[in-house]
Amino acid sequence: MKRKDRLWFGLFTMPLFLIFTTVVIIPFIIGIAYSFISWDGIPANPKVFVGLDNYVTIFHDQRFFTSAGNTIKFTLLALISVNLLGLTFSLLVTSGLRTSKLARTLFFMPNLIGGLILGYIWKFIFTDAFKFLGGQTGLDGIFFNWLINPNFALYALVIVFTWQMAGYTMIIYIAGLQGIPDELLEAAKVDGASLWHRLTKITFPLLMPSFTICFFMTLSGAFKIYDVNLSLTNGGPVHSTEMFAMNIFNEIFGYGHYGIGQAKAILFFLIVALVTLTQVVITKKKEVQM
Repeated sequence: MKRKDRLWFGLFTMPLFLIFTTVVIIPFIIGIAYSFISWDGIPANPKVFVGLDNYVTIFHDQRFFTSAGNTIKFTLLALISVNLLGLTFSLLVTSGLRTSKLARTLFFMPNLIGGLILGYIWKFIFTDAFKFLGGQTGLDGIFFNWLINPNFALYALVIVFTWQMAGYTMIIYIAGLQGIPDELLEAAKVDGASLWHRLTKITFPLLMPSFTICFFMTLSGAFKIYDVNLSLTNGGPVHSTEMFAMNIFNEIFGYGHYGIGQAKAILFFLIVALVTLTQVVITKKKEVQM
């Protein structure tokens, strides 16, 4: 029976393993090789081995460092806003509201909209709707086209990303809240613990597995954002919202620098892996066993 189970296991996992190898592992290895060559993407032109020159070129690329700064700032803001709003939504819909099911649906719906469509929807809001509100209310210092202002365009991107992701993190937090025994909260309430103490001393510590998942997903999603970045701002104005992924895409397909672009992609992978794994290790250590 054990041999038969292993055969069935191999039969069902082999297609997934082959797909993963073909789509992820092999392209990744080829990408590492490309990062050591100079090539313009035209098959007829030769691929010239340049060693580490592509990586050296990256550290002289001011635009790449600008996109790195934009990405770090965006990721930190998104990490706070997405999880704060998602946690607030989860506490709200688990508080016994009569319309909690409807609220869950409405809060989660933005996550079902594709990033490109989402960007175009909010582009209309920031350009036309904000301009109309500013004219009607006189608050043109707040309601104006954020997308053409380098000081506000990145915050507009954070708002859109938060609106998209908060509902998804809400679902994960709801699952964590439902896993907390009611007896613990009731006993704390009987002992006179306030709502704030129940949240900080019981709910939040027991929610750490949910925090681990949500932080990881928010960090990785914010670092890799491209579709919303493309449709909402296209990196403008003056590259003030150009993120890592868009900079790499433009380097490869815009300028034809396949080797430099691939070197940026490898460096980008290492940064994302380092940040997300560090976050997982830190939050895992803070998890509380019930």
